[in-house]
Amino acid sequence: MQKIIVAIDGFASTGKSSLAKRLAETLNYTYIDSGAMYRAVTYFAIQKGHQGHIDQEKLIAQLDQIEIYFKYSKLGHQTFLNGLNISKEIRLSEVTEQVSRVSKILEVRSLLVTQQQKLGAKKGIIMDGRDIGTVVFPKAECKFFLKASSEIRAKRRHLEQIEAGNNESFASVLSNIKDRDLMDTTRKLSPLTKADDAIGIDVSEMSLEEVYQQLLEHISKKII
Repeated sequence: MQKIIVAIDGFASTGKSSLAKRLAETLNYTYIDSGAMYRAVTYFAIQKGHQGHIDQEKLIAQLDQIEIYFKYSKLGHQTFLNGLNISKEIRLSEVTEQVSRVSKILEVRSLLVTQQQKLGAKKGIIMDGRDIGTVVFPKAECKFFLKASSEIRAKRRHLEQIEAGNNESFASVLSNIKDRDLMDTTRKLSPLTKADDAIGIDVSEMSLEEVYQQLLEHISKKII
């Protein structure tokens, strides 16, 4: 059975990470969370900045100090930055609000895209993000693009935050989702867009299980 690269792109809070993790477990593939990598860099920049302000020039100068890696544990997929588990910290609203800005920095994208391509050199990986099928792995054998209305995505994100103990209001979550969409789709560098050969799926009215089954069906046809 041949190993392939699966790219799952799409808008924020469409279930990309959850789906990619489950598919990776099913297929015994390696899961690479590109979004967590950008969030890790954003968290690093916030910590090195002043009162939450990100100094872009300072960040660029310190990129060689960043080491990001993943580990699996009983707690699930964990993200580490320079030896510290920052899985919870990278989901904080201050990181969410600024990650798109950091993602637009050429030097940051160049660094992480290079790292991601090295991780996928031997194939057998599933990666989710916003430019995986268009920039990181344009020749990926299987590509998906997920979308849903901003209101539905905000409800999902808000519920996740409540369960995680975050009391941010729904209005604030919805505003962040819309701002993120605008920045992701209009940035000059690697904007969020559907690859011509990607399978588009509107998940607005679908359960996570239904989406999972649909993706698995398409992938299975590629690895026979």
